[in-house]
Amino acid sequence: MMDKITDPTVFFPHLGEFAHSRLIEESSTLWAAVAGIGAYLREAILQISSSLESRPLDGTILQNRKAGSAETILIVERLVEIRETTAVKGSEIILGKGVVLEPGALIKGRSLIGAGTEVRHGAYLRGDVLVGEKCTIGHTTEIKNSVFMNHTEAGHFAYVGDSILGSYVNLGAGTKLANLQLRRCADKLKGVFPHITLQAGKERLPIELTKLGAVMGDHSETGCNAVTAPGVFCGAHCWVFANTTLKKGFYPPRTIIR
Repeated sequence: MMDKITDPTVFFPHLGEFAHSRLIEESSTLWAAVAGIGAYLREAILQISSSLESRPLDGTILQNRKAGSAETILIVERLVEIRETTAVKGSEIILGKGVVLEPGALIKGRSLIGAGTEVRHGAYLRGDVLVGEKCTIGHTTEIKNSVFMNHTEAGHFAYVGDSILGSYVNLGAGTKLANLQLRRCADKLKGVFPHITLQAGKERLPIELTKLGAVMGDHSETGCNAVTAPGVFCGAHCWVFANTTLKKGFYPPRTIIR
């Protein structure tokens, strides 16, 4: 069972169409890819920026999170349409041609957003976000340390933490991809975050991550208010019905979960 969890072809038949497929292809496991998003973005943004002239972005405010911090916050004040691929001056943010940023969107830290993507009012991107082409990041949707491949949509009230979404994925309104396990009182008092254990059939595999959301394969969909536990792996073409909670583990391609 574990060999299927670590096989990208089970999840991403369109991986070759994703400009940043190297993140997946060069990682030993999919959860290693999640752990490597920040390092990959740092290198990719530096490489892309070297061929562009960094410039301020009209209609936005760029500020440091706090004194002495390298992390920046981009606050969108009015509708912004990107005419050509842009490296935002003073930040680690790359916006592809045709990206639309609606008023009220906020981007914090490193982000690379592909051509034709729409970032709607109230969207919150933080802590290393890699988005492919023609995606939708919707109203009151929060994304943290995650990947969206091409044509993927989280249009309304979603939370996506420490996750990888393949191409042509759609998250119904209110979908939550949880990334933190429940903790015992003693752990909270000590500030301890236990490592996540993956479950696949009868196999249990501890991994060196304290936060891990979901991996959703190409063409997978969730209905409204679906919730995934930390450590869910859905193969390509899975359907998750509305108001369903998925336990951690592996769901083979074309599984219908209700």
